[in-house]
Formats: sequence, C-alpha cells, structure tokens
Amino acid sequence: MTKQALPTKTLPVVHLRVPTHEDAFVWHRLFDDPDVMEFHGGKSAELSVYEELTARQRRHDAELGFCFWTMLDADGEPIGFTGAQPWPNDWGPKGQIEIGWRLGRAAWGKGYATAAAQATLERVRAAGVRDVVAMVDARNARSVAVTRRLGMQLARTLTTPVGKVEALQFGLTL
Repeated sequence: MTKQALPTKTLPVVHLRVPTHEDAFVWHRLFDDPDVMEFHGGKSAELSVYEELTARQRRHDAELGFCFWTMLDADGEPIGFTGAQPWPNDWGPKGQIEIGWRLGRAAWGKGYATAAAQATLERVRAAGVRDVVAMVDARNARSVAVTRRLGMQLARTLTTPVGKVEALQFGLTL
C-alpha cells in the first residue's frame, strides 16, 4: 500500500501596501470589534491611535524598508495589517524586530494571516533582517498557530506589565 500525501491548503492571494493616512480610518473600522480586540487590550482603540500608528509605519517604511503594511485581499479590499517593526515597548524583546498581524473578523480562518506573514518574512529578509520575534498573547490560539506555520520557535514566556497577561515570545532566524 502506497502512502498518499495529504492535500495542502492553498493560501489566499494577499497584497501589502504602505499604510496611507486614510488607512487609519480603515483600520479603526476593521478593528472596532470586541472579538478582534480580545487579545489587544480588550476594547476598541480611538481613531487617534491608528492615525499615530499609520504615520509611524510610513516612517518605518521610509527609514527601514519595512513596516506594518495594510493587507489587501485579491480584490484589493483592506482586511487588516501585517508586517514588521522594531519592538516598540520598554519590556520584552527590546532592540529586536517584531512581526505581527491583525485582521478584521470577516477575514479570519481563511489563511490570510499566514500568507501575509510569509510575505513579511520575505520582505524583511530582503531588507537585511536576520532574526525576528512575534509576541503573542498565550490565550490566542489562532496567532500561536500562525507562528508554528511560519516555523517559529517559542523562545520565552513573559508577563505583560499592563494587564499582567502571559505573553509568548516566538523567534525565527531568517
């Protein structure tokens, strides 16, 4: 009896673009959902948070060649963000490049996060980055699964200073 290979899931087409000022409004709308924000503070952020975040990402792109990009589906519709940035906090993996993703609820479970994170790894590798981390709330099984699909390894477990939540730091050498 011959073993047959199991079919592999084909990842969807995603496009990444540097976020525009208008994307602050798009991100605010996409993420204004308690389910989306469950592992990101638990409540919706103010529009000003996304205005600052998109502006910071444009600076990162100009200075580093990578950022958190707006993620678009095959039809060009925004569905979230993904990308990389220097770790922005005083705790955790200071000085390291963090990859991350966040999708609007309608885009969950379709492979977008994995496809976009793979594209992120290619782009940061091309920009000369040799190691990345991903910080994931330990309760977020979907994001933990994405790190595993990327080949990331658990490096350490931390407790966040705000909220005292268990966070998992995954790492990957590119």
